[in-house]
Amino acid sequence: MSAARLYTPELLALAVELADHPPLALATASARGEARSPTCGSTLALDLALDEQRQIVALGLKVQACAVGQAAAAIFARHAAGRDAAEIDASLAAIERWLGGEGERPGWADLALLEPARGLTARQGAILLPWRAALVALDAPVPAS
Repeated sequence: MSAARLYTPELLALAVELADHPPLALATASARGEARSPTCGSTLALDLALDEQRQIVALGLKVQACAVGQAAAAIFARHAAGRDAAEIDASLAAIERWLGGEGERPGWADLALLEPARGLTARQGAILLPWRAALVALDAPVPAS
């Protein structure tokens, strides 16, 4: 696949959106998760502000990844609000199946923008980072008040 087909203007524009999601202040964050891609070494740290039902209210990101990983993080950030651990877990499983060629594109909005990277196994770990980091954060014990 050519770089031009992979790095579309739409995909590259997503990376710019990460500036809208800086890491949250310690007083604001309810949970924190990190993930690393074993295939490429990309990393993502995620701060979450959660409501009483442990649904995502706000998030902050620190992403060290290729443009594909950055785009996946921006897509996650666009549509994470209101979701809980069960929804994130189900979405992660569906995305993993889709990336593996076993099913339709999941219902997470804007995933179509990542379609050019779908067949590139070296990029798949970076695509999954935000969902994996969110599960780490959401599975962490609730801090004592």
